[in-house]
Amino acid sequence: MFLTSMTTMHIFVGALLAIACVSDLRTRRIPNLLTFSAAAGALLFHLVTGGPSAAAWSVVGCLLGALLFFPMFALRGMGAGDVKLLAAIGAWIGPGQVVIAALVTSVAGGVLGVVVALSAGYLTTAFSNVWMLLTHWRVAGVRAVPEVTLQHNRGPRLAYAVPIAIGTVVTLWLK
Repeated sequence: MFLTSMTTMHIFVGALLAIACVSDLRTRRIPNLLTFSAAAGALLFHLVTGGPSAAAWSVVGCLLGALLFFPMFALRGMGAGDVKLLAAIGAWIGPGQVVIAALVTSVAGGVLGVVVALSAGYLTTAFSNVWMLLTHWRVAGVRAVPEVTLQHNRGPRLAYAVPIAIGTVVTLWLK
């Protein structure tokens, strides 16, 4: 029995998410080899199964996926691997679905962030940091604040591939 192209796509996306989650949980890194090859694989898959218009749709999904999380990376609140993972997901699921996946991912990330902070006894500090960040942005403008960036803050870390996986799976399930 032949798999449909949609089923095949779901298998590739599931494998990408599983590998990214394992890597992020173990090393706090999502390898470029994984994200770039997944994006290239998506482009090739859509070109073969849907032609040039589907390949263009894949490119737009990839670019939009990167664009959606780039501001958080630029403010040093998210790693580049997370941005590239959402870009690769966007290449697979397209621009409309990657927007929904990013929104659901953000909600899942917020919930998991509170759980991680609470379990580490860091919740009060986390809320204080958010308040300080918002106050700083209101007074000095939106830019990275070194005291609360990934490089300088010593609080607990959330492997963001997990919320990205949740957001993507929920998006695909809703579709």
